[in-house]
Amino acid sequence: MPGFPLLDRAPEAILFRSRERPQTREDFLADVARVAQALPDARWLVNCCENRYWFAVVMAAGLLREQPSLLTSDHSALGLAWLNQRYPGAILVSENEAPDSPYVHYRVMPPAGGTPPPHPPNPDVPGDRVAAVVFTSGTTGEPTAHVKPWGGLVARSRAAGERFGFVEAAPATVIGMVPQQHMYGFETTLLLPLHAAVASWADAVFYPADARAALAAIPAPRVLVATPLQIRALVDFGLPEPPELVVSATAPLASSLAEAAEQAWNTEVYEIFGATEVGSIASRRTVRDIHWTMYPGLSLQATSDPPLIHAPFLQPRQLNDDIEVLDSGHFRLIGRGGDLVKLGGRRASLAGLNHILARIEGVEDGVFVVPDDLDRHPSARLLAFVVAPERAASEILADLRGRIDPVFLPRQIVRVESLPRNRVGKLTKDALTALRETVEPE
Repeated sequence: MPGFPLLDRAPEAILFRSRERPQTREDFLADVARVAQALPDARWLVNCCENRYWFAVVMAAGLLREQPSLLTSDHSALGLAWLNQRYPGAILVSENEAPDSPYVHYRVMPPAGGTPPPHPPNPDVPGDRVAAVVFTSGTTGEPTAHVKPWGGLVARSRAAGERFGFVEAAPATVIGMVPQQHMYGFETTLLLPLHAAVASWADAVFYPADARAALAAIPAPRVLVATPLQIRALVDFGLPEPPELVVSATAPLASSLAEAAEQAWNTEVYEIFGATEVGSIASRRTVRDIHWTMYPGLSLQATSDPPLIHAPFLQPRQLNDDIEVLDSGHFRLIGRGGDLVKLGGRRASLAGLNHILARIEGVEDGVFVVPDDLDRHPSARLLAFVVAPERAASEILADLRGRIDPVFLPRQIVRVESLPRNRVGKLTKDALTALRETVEPE
């Protein structure tokens, strides 16, 4: 099996930036070698580092030690106990004190002193070596594990760098508002700096004020990696020093929101199409393109039904989505997997319904929810939960009439203070079930 280098970057390249100092290729390789020697023996690593630089160091050190990182966004005591039952023999690694967990803890820290060795080695890693096990976010039930070989991660990072035109002559800096344990954040803020001409902002960015401070601290060009909800919040918040490029994923991006961001920030907004099981595979500029363009090196086999994706280090596999293949490199998305709902002999996309709901005046956030008995009771109808402090439920329902097929009008609109979205803006199956249980039966 051919090997792929840990880094594709020049010796002087900056891989990560922070409020303290930038970390270069040489810094990174030296820290990886040091941590790889110090890690205790273990079958797996539970990588809980909050700082993206140390997260990347631990992931790379584990890769050299053949200790794959288990990437889950749920670091609660219950979440870690669930993981421990399924993956015994792991250790938990973080840069902070040990969280409440059943794991042996290793604390990764900067070296006490001294000068790092000059020109530390940049080792080759077999392409089929497992680098990480990434878990789905639980939107359709219990999180599912997906194994990620190193060769596939490298190939996808190189393809993304080519697609977005990152070049060493003018390296960009990525500011991620999504967690690095999620596949979207893992690819764009952890792996991309290793194999494309970008650096990544290492410090945590959760709130609009964090994004504004990071943008002010970083030289152009800057790339903001966010979700549609975060982009909406930032448009309302205002950015005196806006990014030169915006990338969105995890949920459909309304063209009206993309247009508002482009006009407010004089930038370009792109969506990434992907899934945990396959990673990022396509992109589009939302205000300009209806169809999606596959990443370089990836293709669709239109002759199979359903179509198959062909990508390096990935067995040909079908998408869990309803797509129309235009040619081997382009497709149109009809609906995401599990997104279509059928009522009265008609079909609708929940994402499409949520788009319409979000565009109602005064609605800050909203979601349509399918009742459990939809298949068993023909009279069952959808529910809708909305965050709309200044609008009555009856007014929102009146606005929905004429915009959607009457059969999909919610039987009840429930106003809430907020929706229980996770760190990537998704509503898990458990969260939606809890929402439904708050509604009294009619």
